[in-house]
This record gives sequence, structure tokens and C-alpha cells, in this order.
Amino acid sequence: MAVSSRLPAPPARGLLRRSPPPRILPVERAPRRLASGARAVSGSPGPSGSPVPRRTPAPLDAAAVALPSSNASSAASAIDFLTLCHSLKTTKRKGWINHSIKGPESIADHMYRMALMALIADDLPAVNRERCIKIAIVHDIAEAIVGDITPSDGIPKAEKSRREQEALDEMCEVLGGGPTADEIKELWEEYENNSSVEANIVKDFDKVEMILQALEYEKEHGKVLDEFFLSTAGKFQTEIGKSWAAEVNARRTKTSGQ
Repeated sequence: MAVSSRLPAPPARGLLRRSPPPRILPVERAPRRLASGARAVSGSPGPSGSPVPRRTPAPLDAAAVALPSSNASSAASAIDFLTLCHSLKTTKRKGWINHSIKGPESIADHMYRMALMALIADDLPAVNRERCIKIAIVHDIAEAIVGDITPSDGIPKAEKSRREQEALDEMCEVLGGGPTADEIKELWEEYENNSSVEANIVKDFDKVEMILQALEYEKEHGKVLDEFFLSTAGKFQTEIGKSWAAEVNARRTKTSGQ
């Protein structure tokens, strides 16, 4: 039998079937273990792989967060005191009212600029600047109750001082007494008695602030307020007071052309 030399024909294109790729099975991983001492975060997988249940925060105990009675009392006294001081912001200085100045400064306005004077003053050797600032802040504080008493009211100086001392005692009682109230009294009395170099300086700042304000009102309202300059002339006790007063007067002279 003759052997055919021809090879069998290849199968037709498209009839070949490819075997599917081998299926890769997922590898099961062991759950992650937290390091010793570590705690699972709420909502994150725990040691077993399941989420750690979220914990509802415990309700606050009102008694636990309440202020101690001493602190609550202190806060109440502070707010009572500050409320009493509110009138310092609203009471207008009577000297300007008597000269028909519209929208004049308040008592607090006056004290604030005096405190700034103490803050920026240079060349004050052997002077407690912080004490000057404190004296400036409290020197008219009793006027929160008695108001702004001026020479035009005809009240003797001793009586004015008595009324203010009584008012100051009342305010310190509202504050609840204690070291802070005692310091306020001490600062006020130091100014009233002009008994220290710091009091001397603040007394001068009181006058400088007044004549500076008078100069500003002369410019703003077209008035002549000689009274305030005449009443302070020659009454400055310190070098800085004299220097600053001279500067204010020089500017007034230049402005008026005198």
C-alpha cells in the first residue's frame, strides 16, 4: 500500500478553542493583630476583623461641670462691678457740657487716654510705669456713682473727696472685697493724696489730657476755651508734665496765630 506523503490539513481558523486561564483563588489572610497595649479605634476593624462598635459618650453630669460656689460668686461680683462701671462710659465730662460742646468725651474716655500717656511716656527713671497706668485707670472710678463733680458745682474739695471715698468703698464692696478691691482703694488714695512720684505724674497727665482735649475741641467747634489753660498754668509738678503741657500750648499758639 502506498504511503501518502501529504500531511493532514490544519483545522479551519476559528474552530480552535482556547482553554480558559487558570482561576486564581483569593488567599485568606489572617486578621491583623493590634500591638500590645494598643486599642482599636471605634468603627475600625477589631482583632477579629469585625468593626469595633461605636461607643455612645456618657452624658455630662451637670454637677460635675458646674463652677465651684466660690468661683461662681467671684464671677457674679466681677460682673456686678463692671456693670456699675458702665456709667463711666456714658457719663459725659461736665466741663465740656458747661461749654456747650456737642458729643463731649466721657469719664472713661478721659481715663483711657491718661493710661495711654503712662504707657508711652519715656524717660521715667525710678518710676513704676505699671503703677502709673493703674492709677490712671482708677483715679476717677468713684465718679461711676457720684458723677463728674467740677469746681462750677460749688462743692468744697473736702466734701467732694468724702463723697468719692464713700462711693469707692461701695464699689469695692460690690467687687466682693479681697486683695483686688484693696489695691483699687490704695491706688485711688495714693492719687487723691498725691503721695508718690507715680501719683505726681498721673496728676500732671490729668491736666495735660484736659488741655489737649480743650485744644481739640477749639479746633473742632471753633470755640475759645481759655479757662482750661489758665486753670492749669504753672501747676505741673514733673518734668514730663511740664514738657508735654508746653508742647500743647505751643501748638495752640501756632494754631491761633497769637
